[in-house]
Amino acid sequence: MKKYLKYFLVWLLIILVDQGSKLWVYSHMSLGLDHHIKIFGDLFKFTYVLNYGMAFGWQFSFKYGKLLITFIRLFASFYIAIHILRLLAHAAPPIWIWGWILLLAGAIGNCIDSVFYGIYLNNAPDIAPMKWFHGQVIDMLHIDFWSGILPDWIPIWGGQEVCVLPIFNIADIAIFFGLGLLFYAFRRLLKSQKKEQTTNFIL
Repeated sequence: MKKYLKYFLVWLLIILVDQGSKLWVYSHMSLGLDHHIKIFGDLFKFTYVLNYGMAFGWQFSFKYGKLLITFIRLFASFYIAIHILRLLAHAAPPIWIWGWILLLAGAIGNCIDSVFYGIYLNNAPDIAPMKWFHGQVIDMLHIDFWSGILPDWIPIWGGQEVCVLPIFNIADIAIFFGLGLLFYAFRRLLKSQKKEQTTNFIL
């Protein structure tokens, strides 16, 4: 069991840092794009925003769309956890395990927001039919190449305040790097299989 402890500790650390950063922003910052804490000038700063949907603010348009998103997140977290246990049981290469560990930590980090923040931080929007499972995810890491209000003549998004890169959080970073590791591991696997097939063909 000790050889698996490092995976659990990293998984737990990511969730704690993610939730700690979100609660700190909630307690110390004003909501909205007009309020910042500059880290590296205007390029990188903390900006407290809420995301009711999924990545890039995408949402389902029906009444219980957020509830569906929350249950998708919960199901994905459960599936990834089961998959990690299988990988550990079969002594899979560490790069695969690390990739899925990062994905699980990120998924759970944002699940906590969706399930509990509507109740405990009272951040469910007015359109939500209930507060449970309708919490908004807190984002704060802002790489600001450009932000502003789009002209009204632009279809759908005209008049909305946007930034070039989405504002994200620690959980999103974990998901990003988890996917990156898995993509890299998958490419290595394909190259290895291709090389093996070529060698067998020559022999």
